[in-house]
Amino acid sequence: MGTLTSRAAALVASAALSLVAGQLSAADLKPTLEGSAAFGDWRSDAPSVARRISPADLPAPYVGELATSRSQVVARPEGASLKAPEGFSVDLFASGLNGPRVIRVAPNGDVFVTESFGGQVRVFPARRSGEQPQSEDFVSGLERPYGLAFYPPGPDPRWLYVSTPSQVLRYPYRPGQLKATSEGEKIVGDLPADAGHWTRDLLFSADGKTLYVAVGSKSNVAEGHVRPSAEEVADLEKTNGLGAGFGPELFRADVLAFDPDGGHKRVFATGLRNCSGLALRPGTEELWCVVNERDMLGDNLPPDYATRVKPGGFYGWPWYYIGAHEDPRHAGERPELADKVITPDVLIQPHSAPLGLTFYRGSQFPEAFKGDAFVTLHGSWNRSKRTGYKVVRLRFKDGAPTGEYEDFLTGFVVPNDDSKVWGRPVDTAVAPDGALLVTEDGNGAIWRVSYAPK
Repeated sequence: MGTLTSRAAALVASAALSLVAGQLSAADLKPTLEGSAAFGDWRSDAPSVARRISPADLPAPYVGELATSRSQVVARPEGASLKAPEGFSVDLFASGLNGPRVIRVAPNGDVFVTESFGGQVRVFPARRSGEQPQSEDFVSGLERPYGLAFYPPGPDPRWLYVSTPSQVLRYPYRPGQLKATSEGEKIVGDLPADAGHWTRDLLFSADGKTLYVAVGSKSNVAEGHVRPSAEEVADLEKTNGLGAGFGPELFRADVLAFDPDGGHKRVFATGLRNCSGLALRPGTEELWCVVNERDMLGDNLPPDYATRVKPGGFYGWPWYYIGAHEDPRHAGERPELADKVITPDVLIQPHSAPLGLTFYRGSQFPEAFKGDAFVTLHGSWNRSKRTGYKVVRLRFKDGAPTGEYEDFLTGFVVPNDDSKVWGRPVDTAVAPDGALLVTEDGNGAIWRVSYAPK
């Protein structure tokens, strides 16, 4: 097991008062797993189990087995249930969806979901407690829709933006509207989409002046690429492109930025192998993303991560990972970049595949959750022992990440069968009543997690 950190010891010392106040449960007194214990696998998962992985914990490349172990998605077994911390309950919000991915709640409370496998955007009108969910197809016939964003930010949006692998479309929108009234207007039409990672999350800055688009890499680690010329490097640096933005990876492994009308294309940050989920920390313009790191370096290397994305930031891919750890497959190619790599904020169990990121802004959960974030872990394939297949909570203190995260929603792996899972979490959103909605695309469902202590 892991060690008891000084911070965890301090929590134990102070938690008695919180228990009396009803802010924490006994599960919150569990120590934080660190070092090798923090890597673990799904068997050590349980609500409120906390982990902290640091760059110093990373093993050497190619230690142990290089595994390919894809999970088999099965129907939900009889009696299988999801587990959340004490005081929380989990209910099925909707089922029968075709690959539900990104979920967003409109200002009026309607719930929008991209069904990537079905090629459509579905909307669930706001409903009263106990009502059966009804839904409409807002728009259909799209190529793997993924990201959603309302514009302008605030209570009265006039457009709904939708991303596909190759473009960003927008549709006229008025609160309460359940059907698109016209064809989508092409805002961005040249996103690289010939192969590789296809998710394209969308987010507007708080002031509405910038549209962020996350674009993953075409390859695992730019295999076979040649070192860019000095001229190419100079050109890339003019647009903050310190990473892999050349050849087949041009404008990939990046967070791109545009004006709301699609103009003024630029690279906001790079070296992010697959930034699949974007979010702003509440009350700030601080951009965050969750990243799927590279494969085939070993079971416990490298960690996936959640991090602040700094303007002009370079996060290492493909030459470096988790700071200046050099990828042996590109040894000696870009030594001048080693001191430019930004170390991510929160390291997550390797190969867990984080997809969605949501900061909690509601009022239903205990006060301790305010300002924390939820990350959905879609689940591993490049690991001998399965990781992910859960929703975790990133801890923050005074607006800054502590580096720790804890299990929040577990139980998607079939007990006693490491090869089978019955759900793969993708994204989360905070409902108007403060509950947490969770999409999972294995069996096409949306789950609702609410807090009502006995």
